[in-house]
Amino acid sequence: MLDRIRALLDRWHQLKTVEQLTDRDLDDLGMTRAQIQAFVTMPADVPDRVARMAALFGIPEADLKANHADYLELLGTCAHCTERTACARLLHTSGARAQEATFCPNTPIYSDRARAA
Repeated sequence: MLDRIRALLDRWHQLKTVEQLTDRDLDDLGMTRAQIQAFVTMPADVPDRVARMAALFGIPEADLKANHADYLELLGTCAHCTERTACARLLHTSGARAQEATFCPNTPIYSDRARAA
């Protein structure tokens, strides 16, 4: 229980910090305030889920993060996905294949990246 309270306070502090960023700060980061707020409030496992799903498609994590705007889009889509259970099941299945990720809303992006690689 105490850990949950600490996590809530930490998130609240992070959101307050985001509110204090200037337009110049946001320009330097290359993100909008809404994007940063979404990043701060997304479930902690999202970056790992995105990286693991990309790996199924043969996309290394470095390549995944190479285009910052696309990476943020992947994270945002994953954070709002309603198929978290199916995703967890697939990502924890030994021998899982990209063809089994039909439920994933990021599949078109992963497929395009895999073809381009």
